[in-house]
Amino acid sequence: MLKMIKRLSPVAVSAAIVFLLVQVACLLYLPYVTADIVNKGLMTGDISHIWAKGFLMIALSVCGLVGALLNTLIFSNVSYKLGGQLRGDIYRKAMSFSKHEFDKFGASSLMTRNTNDVMQVQNLVEMAMKFLILSPLLLFGGIAMTYLLSPKLSLVFLGTVPFLVVAALVIYYFASPLYAKMQKKLDSLNLFFREGLTGVKVIRAFSKEQKEYEKYKSANQEYTRTSITAATIMGVFSPIITMIISLSTILIVWIGGNSVEVGAMEIGTIMGAISYSVQIVMGFGMLTSVILAVPRGQISAARIHEVLNMPMTINDPKHAINVGNMKTTLNFENVDFRYHGAEKKTLESINLTVKQGQTLAVIGNTGGGKTSLVNLISRLYDVEKGSVRINDTDIRDMEQETLHDLVSLSPQKSALFWGTIRSNMLMGKSDATDNEIWAALEMAKATEFVSILPKGLDSVVDKSGGNFSGGQKQRLCIARALLKDASIYIFDDSFSALDFKTDAAVRMAMKEKLTSAVTIVVAQRVSTIIDADLIAVLDNGKLAGLGTHKQLSTSNAVYREIVESQFYKEVVA
Repeated sequence: MLKMIKRLSPVAVSAAIVFLLVQVACLLYLPYVTADIVNKGLMTGDISHIWAKGFLMIALSVCGLVGALLNTLIFSNVSYKLGGQLRGDIYRKAMSFSKHEFDKFGASSLMTRNTNDVMQVQNLVEMAMKFLILSPLLLFGGIAMTYLLSPKLSLVFLGTVPFLVVAALVIYYFASPLYAKMQKKLDSLNLFFREGLTGVKVIRAFSKEQKEYEKYKSANQEYTRTSITAATIMGVFSPIITMIISLSTILIVWIGGNSVEVGAMEIGTIMGAISYSVQIVMGFGMLTSVILAVPRGQISAARIHEVLNMPMTINDPKHAINVGNMKTTLNFENVDFRYHGAEKKTLESINLTVKQGQTLAVIGNTGGGKTSLVNLISRLYDVEKGSVRINDTDIRDMEQETLHDLVSLSPQKSALFWGTIRSNMLMGKSDATDNEIWAALEMAKATEFVSILPKGLDSVVDKSGGNFSGGQKQRLCIARALLKDASIYIFDDSFSALDFKTDAAVRMAMKEKLTSAVTIVVAQRVSTIIDADLIAVLDNGKLAGLGTHKQLSTSNAVYREIVESQFYKEVVA
C-alpha cells in the first residue's frame, strides 16, 4: 500500500488534511461550548452568555461543514485519480506482455485486477486518508476534551481503549485471510462466467447447459460461503464497539450523577462528556470501516503490484540494431522452442530461409507447431535455442516496435474491435486514405459486402465483429493486414472460413502487393498453399520436409499423406 500512497499528490493531500483538521477542531469544541452554555448560562440565567456562545456554536458548525465538504471533495478526487492511473498502468503493462505473461495470469484474472481490485484499493485509499486521520483525532481528542471538563470522567474512556484495540486486532487476524481467498475465488467465478458466455454455442450444441451451470454454481457457492464468513466476522466488530461505549456512557451517568448530588460536578459537564462519548463512537465506527476495507485493499494492492512488477520475459536490447533497407530475408537457424513449464519441445531443430518475394507455406498435423512457428517471428515468444533472423539480424537485437513495424499479421482467430470498419482498417495503417482502404478490401474480396452496407466504411463493427460472419471477419482481417506496408506478411490460417473460389480469388488479388515482401501462409488446405514457393511440412514440431508442392508430392511421405487425405489420388496424379 505504501507504493500506492507514494503516487498521491502531496499538495492535494496536504490541503485535504488541513480542511480535515478544521472539521475535527470544530467537532471537538462544540460539546465543550455546550457544557459552558449549560453551566454558565442556563444554570445562572445569563442570557447574554447564552447568545454569545450560541453564535459561536453556529460559526463552529458552518466552519466544520465547509471543512468536511472540502476535504471530502479533495480526498475523493485524489483517490479516483489514483484508480484511473492504476487502470491505465495495468492496461499498458498488459499490452506489453508477451504470450508467456498472458498465459500466466489469464484474461479473467487481468480483468478482475483492473476492475474489482483497483476499486478496492481506490476505496481503501479514500477511506484511509480520511478516516485514519479523523478517527484517532475524534477518539483521543474526545478523551482529551473530556479531561478538560472532568479528569474523573476521562478515565472511563481511557479504560475502554485497550478492549477496543484487542477486539479490532483479533477480528482483523481472522478476517484478512478470508479476503485473500475471496479475490482468488472471484477470479474463478469470472473465468467460468466468461467461458460460459464465449462458449455458449458449443454448450448448447452438446446440451451441456446444466453441467456448465453446476460448475458456475459450485464456484459461486464457494465465493458466497467465504464472503458470508468474512462479513460475519467483520459484522461482530460494530456491536462490540456499541456495547463497550454504551457501558462507558452508563458509567459516566452513574459517576456524574453521584458527583452532581454532592455538588462536586455540574450538569453541563455530564452533558459534554456524553456528547464526547458519541464522538468517540463515531471515531471507532470510522475505524471499523477502514478495518473492513484494509484486508481486501491489501490483497488487491498485492495483486495489482503482481501485474505491475511482473518481470518481462521479452525486452528490448540495450543497443538495438537497425535492419536497414536491404532486401528482406527471414531465417530460422536451429530453432528450438517449448512453452513455459512444458516437458516436450513444441519446435525442434527448425532451419529454413525465405527471401523477399517468396511465399512460405506452413502445413502439418494439428498441434504440430504451425502457429507457434509464426508467433516467434513477431516475438510473441522467444526461442529456447537458435535464432530467428531478419536480414541476418537476430530479432532479439531489434527494438520490438521496429520489429512490429516490419511485420503485418492476419491472426488465426479473427480479431475485430468495437468501432467501425474504417477504425479497424486504420489499425493497419493509421494514415491510410479511403482509396487505400477500398483497395485493400478489394484485394481481400470484402468490397462485395462492405459496399452494400448503408454507411460503407463507417458501418458499425460490434464487439469481436459479432455482426459479421466468420468468412467476412476473416476477409476484413486479411484486408487490414494487406493495408499495412510491411516487409513480412503472416496469414495464420486466415483462409479457413473462405470457400475455395474466394480463397483462390483473394490469393490471386494480393500477389502484386506481396511481390516485394516475405509472405508466410499457415494453412490446413493444400489448395491454399499449392502455388507457394516453399512449403514447410511440420510433423510433431519437427521440419519433416521443405520444398515446392511438386517436389514434396513425390519425395515426402508426410506431405503426400496430407495431400491424399484431401484429394482423390487420380487428381493428384
